[in-house]
Amino acid sequence: MTTTTTTTTSTAGAAPAAAQDAPRARRARRALTPGRRLPAARLTGPVLLLALWAAASAAGQLDPGAIPAPWTVLRTAGHLWTDGTLPTDVATSLRRAAYGFSLGLVGGVLLALASGLSRTGEALIDGTVNLNRAIPTLGLIPLFILWLGIGETFKIAIIAIVVYIPIYLNTHAALSGIDSRFVELAEVQGLSRWAFIRQIVVPGALPGFFVGLRLGVTGSWLGLVVLEQINATSGLGYMMFQAQNYGQTDVILVGLLIYGVFGLISDSVVRLVERRVLSWRRTLSS
Repeated sequence: MTTTTTTTTSTAGAAPAAAQDAPRARRARRALTPGRRLPAARLTGPVLLLALWAAASAAGQLDPGAIPAPWTVLRTAGHLWTDGTLPTDVATSLRRAAYGFSLGLVGGVLLALASGLSRTGEALIDGTVNLNRAIPTLGLIPLFILWLGIGETFKIAIIAIVVYIPIYLNTHAALSGIDSRFVELAEVQGLSRWAFIRQIVVPGALPGFFVGLRLGVTGSWLGLVVLEQINATSGLGYMMFQAQNYGQTDVILVGLLIYGVFGLISDSVVRLVERRVLSWRRTLSS
């Protein structure tokens, strides 16, 4: 009877203690982590930069000939859209970026899988890709013009090279970094090679793949702005090149802002897909 009473009292005393420790543990965890995710937090920096630009223009601190005010740039964008120039250039740039990005994405993933899952593939592919990475991609433009002509084909090919390299590198690194204990676990479970790839290799490589995907998306826009200034008759880069010849700074800023908006939107889409696909992970970001 005495033993039972003592046990009951001890249990009853432990419950309030555990209840008191729980809030303390949550506070300690919040102190160590970045905290709750804020809605549209990544827009804070661009909005603040835009506000500073507008304030400096309104105060007369910026030379309108060098850096026009935001409202001047918006008015110029409206004129270009109304006369039909901007829609055509935007559609052309989007088409080039989409074709090049698609080819680079498929090529990067296939090469990473062939190199990461086979020693023979690694011997044949990895060194070649790293050699390609060491060569400035834009330095290949003269050679590709001689090979493919000066039309659309060489532009798409250069964009594909810019895209596939980061996708390959990050996906291959993720494949190589999968813990070998998973191989032992798969052997114990009697998984076939296909089941091992589907259940262990692909989920383990997805975080690295999405990092490469984000870099590839950004790279497609960076390559496009240069390529569209070479023997082009339309596109945002062509529009900016023409504006440079006529000293139209506001038109150049319109092109740069559109590139920036496209880059931010595409990166946000990749982040959203990554968050949905990798919802099973518990990270600081989540």
